Amino acid sequence: MNAFMETKEQTLRRLNVDSTIGLTASQAAESAKTNGINSFSKKKPDSMAKRIWEAASEPMIIMLIIAAIITLGVNIARYFRSGNADFIECLGIFAAISLSVIITVVMEGRSAKAFEALSKINEDTQVRLIRNGEIQLIPQKDIVVGDIVYVETGDKLPADGRLLEGIALSADESSLTGESLPVDKDSDMLPDNEETPVAERTNMLFSGSFITGGSGKMVVTGVGDNTEFGQIAKELSSTEKGSTPLQEQLARLGKTITILGATMAAIVFIIQVIIFISNGTANIEIISEAFITSIILIVAAVPEGLPTIVAVSLAVNIIKMSKQNALVKKMIACETIGCINVICSDKTGTLTENRMTVTDVYTDRELVRPNEMHNALLLDNFCINSTADVNYEGAQPKFIGNPTECALLVAAHEAGNEYKDIRSNAKIAHVFPFTSETKNMTTIVEADKGYAVYTKGSPEKILDLCMVSGSLAKEIEEKIRGFQEKACRVIAFAHKEFNQISDFSSNRKEIESNMVYDGFVAITDPLREDVYIAVERCRNAGIDLKMLTGDNIVTAIAIANELHLLGEEHRAVEAKELEHLSDEELADILPQIRVIARSTPIIKMRVVNALKSCGNVVAVTGDGINDAPAIKNADVGIAMGISGTEVSKEASDIVLLDDSFSTIVKAVQWGRGIYENFQRFIQFQLTVNLSSVVVVLFSILVGFKSPFSALELLWINIIMDGPPALTLGLEPIRSDLMKRQPVSRGSSIVSKGMLGRIVFNGLFISAVFMSQTAFNFLGGTPEQVSTILFTLFVVFQLFNAFNSRELTNHSVFANFTNNKLMLLVFGITFALQVIITQFGSALFGTVPLPFIMWMKIVGVAFSVIIVSEVLKLIKRYLFK
Repeated sequence: MNAFMETKEQTLRRLNVDSTIGLTASQAAESAKTNGINSFSKKKPDSMAKRIWEAASEPMIIMLIIAAIITLGVNIARYFRSGNADFIECLGIFAAISLSVIITVVMEGRSAKAFEALSKINEDTQVRLIRNGEIQLIPQKDIVVGDIVYVETGDKLPADGRLLEGIALSADESSLTGESLPVDKDSDMLPDNEETPVAERTNMLFSGSFITGGSGKMVVTGVGDNTEFGQIAKELSSTEKGSTPLQEQLARLGKTITILGATMAAIVFIIQVIIFISNGTANIEIISEAFITSIILIVAAVPEGLPTIVAVSLAVNIIKMSKQNALVKKMIACETIGCINVICSDKTGTLTENRMTVTDVYTDRELVRPNEMHNALLLDNFCINSTADVNYEGAQPKFIGNPTECALLVAAHEAGNEYKDIRSNAKIAHVFPFTSETKNMTTIVEADKGYAVYTKGSPEKILDLCMVSGSLAKEIEEKIRGFQEKACRVIAFAHKEFNQISDFSSNRKEIESNMVYDGFVAITDPLREDVYIAVERCRNAGIDLKMLTGDNIVTAIAIANELHLLGEEHRAVEAKELEHLSDEELADILPQIRVIARSTPIIKMRVVNALKSCGNVVAVTGDGINDAPAIKNADVGIAMGISGTEVSKEASDIVLLDDSFSTIVKAVQWGRGIYENFQRFIQFQLTVNLSSVVVVLFSILVGFKSPFSALELLWINIIMDGPPALTLGLEPIRSDLMKRQPVSRGSSIVSKGMLGRIVFNGLFISAVFMSQTAFNFLGGTPEQVSTILFTLFVVFQLFNAFNSRELTNHSVFANFTNNKLMLLVFGITFALQVIITQFGSALFGTVPLPFIMWMKIVGVAFSVIIVSEVLKLIKRYLFK
């Protein structure tokens, strides 16, 4: 039976659930077995064979395979012609191909696992429901058919459900039906037939839709693949895996290097052929060998591992960020967050602890403590005009819902009233939810002789709605101002009774007029302990912090002064002062404005656009459904993971799992660190590129043979694209990043300083290498010469990896031991080089070197660090 064809009572009977108690634990477990779990079927992961095939189909691997086949063909021909052949080199090339494929498969597998872990974090959204008669918060993946779920404005629906009750409830179902306008919901509506389209089933709520207004309660009728959304999209992933602009920039860099590498390899091949022909040594074997060398030179020159290293680095660092409470939903945010120079932040819950406590209550013209309250109408307002819940099972009350409303429920509890009893006895007829435009929330309850209306909101809004004499209003305003100057939040309350009204929605103005003022409460929400340091770190990092708050100007200034946001040149304004300004005028005065009180979504959106029009990179925080446009329009949209609505989270790039401003600052540091790590391994790879091409080209131009065999070049390529390069992409984030100015978002990933170091170190390595080629200053025997050159080049690159860790004139020794993974990989790679040199004669054609020669090679190779350090020391002295 389709739930939309049933009455509420029929659906509850069929599912064997009481809407006031919910499922028991045993019923929930049985429902999960019978009806399935609340997750979508995911695409079956690629088999190992397919992943290997895809890795082996990369253009560079195909070129290596061609080289191996040519080598095999030449040796087969040589075998049949003379009986002599050397198949070891051919086997070595195939072994190098296999190793390269294995490294690619392992690294991409790690990236996939990281994104899978990220997806699981994304799916851990908490949902409010009732089980065993208790209001609970559970992960949406644990919802089952039969659960009684509460919904309110801003929620993203976790499953399909039959609506049981709703107050002014509407939902955005555009992701399911394509209909852009919100749909009003009616629990009592019953369609005429089972062919009623989804868009007209107004007694149902659907997974993936958003609640745009009101509140309500539903019984879950479908989960996971059995929802309407699940039937349309069997494969769903909440993690974006598209390429970022930086990845695209790196891809363009890789193409440029490929073209240059291919050009140089072609030149090398042509020069070799000309030399062979001119001295009469040309034959098919020699030309084939030259061709193979040229192909492998292309492979060595091209950083084909760059995309894989970037993907792994991003994935691993995103997981690390999530462990520090910054959940990255869109990869582009990783690079953009590091470039921001303006943060537009909320106050409540972001700069403050969001642990609201009612300290004082003004009622009947006197100030009392919450436990001294006796005003029944005020207490009814606290309990009925609310959608929050509080759980008292632990040592501290557990807030479920809006923290301000929870604080009011705790105050009622301290006054000896249980909100659940008061709320359960109230028959709610209609609710006008709080919005940042209206600044108040109103609940209409059926009474004996008509209706009772309870409203709460900003002090000035509630006073405007009430019949209060001038002298009393002045007295109230003075007391309110006293609390606001102490940075307290003030919420005011009023009530009204009336006999009859035909339509609630269209008569709000009349309903909320001529009300009776009941009083106000002062609520403290202390600043987070770590926010002072975080704000100072922003200041040092060149980031302008602007506080956009819904609080009044007095409270906002008090908080701003405590954080030292307002200097002599800065201003605090109310949003209404900006409304009449043109976009150009707004952009002109924003540099001086640090605080905007009584901020609205429209003003927040205009501020973001004005800041961006001036070339700023802007991050915006928000938690409400009306914040979503500004969050989506910002360069980096940041939503609150605890207090934020699902709509704001959906629109965001990053979700703060702890709602803390300090986490934003940590995310900025991570963004800057990830960007620098990209620069580090690019600096390393391009130095290897440059030096390998220069030494091969030089050797051939002066009449020497290529200094490296095909296998040796492949080993060099593995060092460049493999684990040593990856460790630079996973360099620990440096603490001094937040003492520098932001990097311009449009700047090239290869900075002038990087380019200078790449050229200097690359040419230094090449010069020393060519000196050994020409003069043999290390003193090896003729049999050892080629082995010494190969080993010297590899050890040079390993030591230069440490140089690549630094992007400034700081000494490499200052952070030498910070990257433990790099030290481990250096040791392993060096050990492999020793094994290849001492025992790899059959495969690589090397000869064992004595210990003293190893000491000489290490000493000469270490000079790349010494020379680089001397150059930086000179720069530090000249430009200090």
